[in-house]
Amino acid sequence: MIVACEVAFWIVIIVGLFTRYLLNQKRLGLFFLALTPLIDLILLAITGFDLYRGASATLAHGIAAVYIGVSIAFGKSMIAWADERFRYYIAKQGEKPIQRYGLDYARHYFKSWLRHVLAYVIGIGCLYGLIYLVQDPERTETLYGTIRLWSLILGIDLLIAIAYFVWPKKAPDPSAKGRTL
Repeated sequence: MIVACEVAFWIVIIVGLFTRYLLNQKRLGLFFLALTPLIDLILLAITGFDLYRGASATLAHGIAAVYIGVSIAFGKSMIAWADERFRYYIAKQGEKPIQRYGLDYARHYFKSWLRHVLAYVIGIGCLYGLIYLVQDPERTETLYGTIRLWSLILGIDLLIAIAYFVWPKKAPDPSAKGRTL
């Protein structure tokens, strides 16, 4: 179901962008793009129902909570990212997406890390909600493992964000274009 929701998420975005730019149906395209939170809600309901009726938590249940957190925290920016690239590369409209380097890239990445923190808070809230719903430590041990793993990943992501301030991402050398080693 998680995979189906992830596939549905991207299908809805692609259909929304296609409808918006290639069919020039802005409102219908916006309707499709607005369906993405509904997909998250369906995933949350299915996950909760599955555990409520007696299933033991699996990695899939943990990933569902991660997916919901990431989708809510990053959903709007992921759609904007896809929208910008679809508009430029497919519809041949607008300006080329900018490439970030140096301090600008470091700030942008750190803002992304802050979104990761929001995703973490939402996802961990879902995980603890599922743990509370089940009320059986044996059946929810995998969810605790997901919490530990995600905490580690969030810490590593913070170290990467800090590293971009210490060692900024450099712009490609235009004189090196076309040269090989």
